[in-house]
Amino acid sequence: MIRTILIDDEQPALKLMRTLLEKYFQNKFLILEECTNIKDAEVAIAKHNPDLIFLDIKMKAGNGFDLLKKIENINFDVIFTTAYSEYAIDAIKQSALDYLLKPISPAELILSIKKFEKKNQNKFELDRIRLLLENIESGTKEYPKIALPSSEGYELIKTTNIKYCVADINYTRIFLIDGRTILVSRTLKRIEEILPVELFLRPHKSYLVNLNFIKEYQNREGHFLILSSKEQIPISNRRKNEVLTKIL
Repeated sequence: MIRTILIDDEQPALKLMRTLLEKYFQNKFLILEECTNIKDAEVAIAKHNPDLIFLDIKMKAGNGFDLLKKIENINFDVIFTTAYSEYAIDAIKQSALDYLLKPISPAELILSIKKFEKKNQNKFELDRIRLLLENIESGTKEYPKIALPSSEGYELIKTTNIKYCVADINYTRIFLIDGRTILVSRTLKRIEEILPVELFLRPHKSYLVNLNFIKEYQNREGHFLILSSKEQIPISNRRKNEVLTKIL
């Protein structure tokens, strides 16, 4: 049984979540408590030690992030819920955490639970939540770090330290300024979604490049970007105009 706590300041939302869990996950969830405010949620978490909490981002008296700041030992997973497609969603994505947009779709809920069940318990949850809070407190969309899944868990990387990324079937190779390469189990499209659009350029279906490392554009025997570290990145014909608009 997955021991869970539901946290939302709207009773209809709590009722709907309970109904969805009971309908689509029979005998899989034990709902320990339903909380409508941060104070009660903090007490409930300390009392029950849940495996997973469903946490509303925006509540009348504070928000879900305020609750997480109060908990020193986070040994549970979190699935955020929100009615708003707000800037916080970008921070949640970059921290490799999960969220559901209201009204909650059964299909999205099922997908989130499947991802929860595949995780290596919650060994790295605390690091990712700390990253989330750090990014939220920065007060900007260009968050300083992202969480990249590695063979041992998650590696927290500053976006400015990424030179370029290369697609490798369902994986992506991340090339860093310190010379290291990280192979992550995410498609290049997924990586592109969590990196700042102002900082990264997609010159080719298989490449994603940090604009800060582009040194020159070449059009001899094809179209290429030359990086300051001498790497040559191809530009596809259909993306050429887009690339030139962004770099010139």
